[in-house]
Amino acid sequence: MKVDIFTLKKQYENLKGELRGPIENVMSSGAFILGEDVGFFEKEFAEYCGVKYGIGVNSGTDALFLACLACGIGKDDEVITPAYTYIATSLGISMAGAKPVFVDTEEKTYSIDVSKIEKAITKKTKAILLVHLYGHPADMDPVIQISQKYKLKVIEDCAQAHGALYKNKKVGSFRDAACFSFYPTKNLGAFGDAGMVLTNSEEIKDKMVLLHDYGRKGRYENIIKGYNSRLDTLQAAILRVKLKHLDKWNEKRRKNASLYTKLFREAKLDIVLPYEAEYAKHVYHQYTVRVKNRKDVMEKLANEGVRTLIHYPIPVHLQECYKELKHKKGDFPIAEKCCEEIMSLPMYPELTEEEIRYVVNTFSKII
Repeated sequence: MKVDIFTLKKQYENLKGELRGPIENVMSSGAFILGEDVGFFEKEFAEYCGVKYGIGVNSGTDALFLACLACGIGKDDEVITPAYTYIATSLGISMAGAKPVFVDTEEKTYSIDVSKIEKAITKKTKAILLVHLYGHPADMDPVIQISQKYKLKVIEDCAQAHGALYKNKKVGSFRDAACFSFYPTKNLGAFGDAGMVLTNSEEIKDKMVLLHDYGRKGRYENIIKGYNSRLDTLQAAILRVKLKHLDKWNEKRRKNASLYTKLFREAKLDIVLPYEAEYAKHVYHQYTVRVKNRKDVMEKLANEGVRTLIHYPIPVHLQECYKELKHKKGDFPIAEKCCEEIMSLPMYPELTEEEIRYVVNTFSKII
């Protein structure tokens, strides 16, 4: 048997009849830029997350970058962010001209270690940009308390957590701004790059509207130096269809994760399984485990037809592009430990019980 880490083929087969009409409507209208589906999707996704405003942009990275600008973050500012995440999180800060200040990871949830945030705050700190990694929400209450104490902005990176809950409230609905990616592999994915910024702040919304479309007020009246970062109408039309299925897909991911965990526990293997905190509803963008001999395990699984990936092999503070920050190995030991041990197993809504049992049985034979 062969089991892919991820595939969109089955999802497309299930949706192609439903997608045909909206795609053809966009194609026949010719309104490929800022067509009506963009506004509809912005409103629908904002309502889904329980937020007032949504501004569609062309990628999750631009969502992070422009959200930083809209929150007033710029040159000589510092933004606290986790050392263990995808590089786009810190790149959004850097693109705004600010400095990412890294904080180590909480080992169970893989979110920012909130107990270490205050020590990283300086007079230059402007915001905390946290990540709901792998679909598990970060612990928001203490972050919000710290932000209020030091008068900091809070930006959520929700790229991997569409529909996840923190204390029964959807991620993306806390404090100042939230950033989503709709990259094809996400829980809610487009047919290309796409992103969105959510906010309850009218001021941030107004800044985002300018920033993502050349800074223009009218067709040829530009009141700030903005950017070309608009959500394509075609992607918005596709995402409107997919949004109707998101909760069902997330429940299937949770069911798949539950079966994985049950089978792994029965097998009594020496691996670290995903964790779900009491405050959280995990949506399992990835089903990640940690193993000591990862390279050997991954190679043996591949030989048996099971494809796995590493999310992520290098902590952000040790990436060459941040060498000017002069971090060294050992600065953030939990992040580094996770990068050395983490591996992602096949996970998507259409994954079958037979495939999950094959993955676990194969794992059991080789570890």
